[in-house]
Amino acid sequence: MPDRRTRVAHSPAAAPLAASLAALRRELKVPDGFPAVVEAEAAGVAARHPLPEADLTELPFLTIDPAGSTDLDQAMHLSRSANGFRVRYAIADVPTLVAPGGEVDAEARRRGQTIYAPDGRVPLHPAAIGENAGSLLPDVVRGAFVWDIALDADGHETSAHVSRARIRSRRQWSYEEAQAAVDDGSAPPELAVLREIGAARIACERERGGASLNTPDEEVVARDGTYTLQRRATLPVEEWNAQLSLLTGMAAAGLMLEARVGILRTMPAPSEEAFTAFRTQTIALGLPWGEGMPYGEYLRMLDPAHPRAAAVLQAATALFRGAGYVVMDGEVPADPQQAAIAAPYAHVTAPLRRLADRWALVICEAVCAGLPVPAWARDSLGELPSIMGTSSRLAAQVEAGAVDRVEAALLSSRIGTELDATVLAVRNGTVLVQLDDPPVSASAPRADGVAPGDRVRLRVQAADITTGRVVFEPVTG
Repeated sequence: MPDRRTRVAHSPAAAPLAASLAALRRELKVPDGFPAVVEAEAAGVAARHPLPEADLTELPFLTIDPAGSTDLDQAMHLSRSANGFRVRYAIADVPTLVAPGGEVDAEARRRGQTIYAPDGRVPLHPAAIGENAGSLLPDVVRGAFVWDIALDADGHETSAHVSRARIRSRRQWSYEEAQAAVDDGSAPPELAVLREIGAARIACERERGGASLNTPDEEVVARDGTYTLQRRATLPVEEWNAQLSLLTGMAAAGLMLEARVGILRTMPAPSEEAFTAFRTQTIALGLPWGEGMPYGEYLRMLDPAHPRAAAVLQAATALFRGAGYVVMDGEVPADPQQAAIAAPYAHVTAPLRRLADRWALVICEAVCAGLPVPAWARDSLGELPSIMGTSSRLAAQVEAGAVDRVEAALLSSRIGTELDATVLAVRNGTVLVQLDDPPVSASAPRADGVAPGDRVRLRVQAADITTGRVVFEPVTG
């Protein structure tokens, strides 16, 4: 599912939107802070900071994340090999820091995942773990699950193994810094080769028929009573980095499928009806998806900065639905595929932010070591789909409510203004439209004879930041 990353720039002028988003959290009963017993247990384990015996601190690992990030789940060390490439991908050793059945574990099971909203995040773990002892921060020794994955010259996986080890990241790179260093040739060898590996893995994705939606970051800025939306296009290094996470998730799924125990992230293939509806929308929007072209390849061609392309990407979200978690213990699922990735896949690369990753990591480690799966993990596997489903529904409610309020804020200074839009879909009595400026989608009353792809003009009648309610009327004549 695409990740719409919108944040609100903090300023006194943004207070009405900030207040509305805070009220949304209260309405949805989103957790606020951690109980004292949870904080105390987290602080205690962080002070002890247990580390694995194996030592890989001589390797110059590095991290690449948004600037200012403190919850660093992944670090990498990349190199060429005689037959292709070697990917060492270190993942935060959260299982060592969370005692099964303890206070932190119980609270993490209640939360399920970190919740992201435009005004901040609600973390899965207390800061003592999520931003300190578990985070792969630079210039400190941390425990990690280190994936050692061999790729051939074309980027195909030839082997994968995971075990715990101590590592020390040498530098925390922002996306912008990493992209600039790769582009100007100043990147160290363990970063410079990311371009080649990323390109090879993208080619593998095309070969598999996989697809992804690369949506731009958005920042809502308030100034002089007006909210505006500023977009930042996705950098190539972000996609290369994402390919390493996908590679690791597919390797983990392969290990668990072979052992017939674990938890997979699955998604059904879009129906023919969904494909037909999407193809119709692309034609109506003037960017037709050609017959015979894989939909993943088509989506890669689109420029999110272009208004019509943004509308197509919004419509494409209908193809990325139905993702869930499937547990196996003795039998392989009938359909283990994650359809968008076009391969079996598991969540293992973000244990600081997702509960299920903790289970998948210890299972994969046990499989690689030829040891039994820890009893706490095997015995509680069956609980995870329900926990993750509940937390995903809450995350979706937060996202939907936040989008409504952000869009109302963007339109709050446009009341009485006429705006141009493209019709995405026609519903009973309403139409879903993509506005040109601001570039958001919204529902509006349906005018007679309007069809998908039509250009329409709408007048903003109301935009309530408090509730997220926006009202339009069609402009005729």
